[in-house]
Amino acid sequence: MDGIIIINKEQGYTSNDVVQIIKKKYNEKVGHTGTLDPMATGVLPVLIGKGTLLSKYLINHDKIYVATLKLGIKTDTGDITGDVIQEENVDEKCLEEENIRKVLEEIKGEQEQVPPMYSAIKVNGKKLYEYARKGLSIEMSPRKINIYSTEVLNIDKENKEIRFRVSCSKGTYIRTLCESIAEKLETVGTMSSLNREKVGNFEISEAIKLGEIKDNFSEDKLISIEKFFQDKDEILLSPRSFVAFINGVKLMADNVDGVYRIYNSNKEFVGIGTVKNGILKRDIVI
Repeated sequence: MDGIIIINKEQGYTSNDVVQIIKKKYNEKVGHTGTLDPMATGVLPVLIGKGTLLSKYLINHDKIYVATLKLGIKTDTGDITGDVIQEENVDEKCLEEENIRKVLEEIKGEQEQVPPMYSAIKVNGKKLYEYARKGLSIEMSPRKINIYSTEVLNIDKENKEIRFRVSCSKGTYIRTLCESIAEKLETVGTMSSLNREKVGNFEISEAIKLGEIKDNFSEDKLISIEKFFQDKDEILLSPRSFVAFINGVKLMADNVDGVYRIYNSNKEFVGIGTVKNGILKRDIVI
């Protein structure tokens, strides 16, 4: 089985938990793109078999999240699972819809964001959260991100929570964004829930729960390598060129530079190739 399964991850599972469950079920090489914290839910693309070779095509995808920001407390992890390190009163104006919409408008656009210590970014072979759990702090350089759009979904004045949707670039930490929003509202805050609705073109409406994997997974939910590249043009190879292609021989091509679906003379899909400067090179062979 080669391709991508879109998992709707539930709370309590790590992204690696999901990988191990699927690996055990199908005895295939398995990976994932776009780590989700255990408390977070939503879209997690899982790559199976030769689908793991697609990872380089998935690293720059934009994302859409629905997050809940709880005002009045700040935690060491940036989310509700951490220890409270600061508390502040929440003024009524912090929860006024007009004020919230104004702040969400202000955070849009290109900007720099410093990754949180409780993240999976590696420094000297260790993940940042491993340092954080030992009480160590590593100075991180800010990274460029882009907030494309924001939308207020609900304001819970009793519980002092704001639920909002955000469309953003790869590398955006919503926990850090929540803290920034709270700061602009002149208080502190922490992320109390997070659901990822979309990664690139993968939407939550096409995602399946882990229970479906464990019980009776229907392979029509598998996004094949051919389907993943369905918007790319195709190249039909002669029998002789096909043998050369699968053996890694570079071929002359009249096609413009780009990624192509490759078919043999029987019009059977055989993999993915790339053309650059008139040369067709093998990329993925199934």
